[in-house]
Amino acid sequence: MKSLVEHIAKALVDEPDEVLVTEQQEGDTLSITLYVHPSDVGKVIGKQGRTAKAMRSLVYAAAVPEHKRVRLDIVD
Repeated sequence: MKSLVEHIAKALVDEPDEVLVTEQQEGDTLSITLYVHPSDVGKVIGKQGRTAKAMRSLVYAAAVPEHKRVRLDIVD
């Protein structure tokens, strides 16, 4: 899951070296945190949050067999 989020984020941003993804299992919930350079936050979130929503949809779809719940946070 971590590599999927990292791959998508690096394709979207201007500073791909600043992309960091962490994963933490909390019970039946997988928490994924995406850190990007402050100037790239808008690119990852997208207009009206559409890019972030699409990323979350992909992560949820990929996680269904393994995890019951997945959470994706985007941080600058």
